[in-house]
Amino acid sequence: MNTRVPDALIEAALGRMDPEIELDPAKLSIRKEAVRRFYKRVWDESEISLIPELFHENFTFRGSLGPLLVGHAQFVEYVRWVTATFDDYTSDILALVEEGNQVVGKLRFHGRQRKPLFGRHPTGGRIWWNGTAFFRFDGERVRDLWVLGDIYGLLGRLGGCPPQIAGFTLGNT
Repeated sequence: MNTRVPDALIEAALGRMDPEIELDPAKLSIRKEAVRRFYKRVWDESEISLIPELFHENFTFRGSLGPLLVGHAQFVEYVRWVTATFDDYTSDILALVEEGNQVVGKLRFHGRQRKPLFGRHPTGGRIWWNGTAFFRFDGERVRDLWVLGDIYGLLGRLGGCPPQIAGFTLGNT
């Protein structure tokens, strides 16, 4: 049975979701602009040469799709792996909040799956998931980045065996 959702339905759903925020660099703080450049240039355009400008040499990265990474070289490998797994990989910035030395973002990630992910064969279709990113700055560069993505939703969209629900139901506690 083919459970793949047609691309046209996915595109329509993405259009009905939260819109991307205003990202005029002239209207953003220095740190929010660094986050914008990170997603719009490093991820969306695979401009990995910007990583040393945006991140300290031994910054730490924790992401939903892989292990703890330390430093530029490990993170470059991760960016290459994700952008090879998803053609036309794009990050939509839905919200940015700055407090002290931190910026938190609400994001939507999407692309066309062309390599296996979580043991699921490539669908060839557009896949999307939401995430939240916590950037901790030291000066104007990032010292630590922690990203939590909706892996449960992503697994459901990848098809195959649906993920099991945790078992919680209202009224059964």
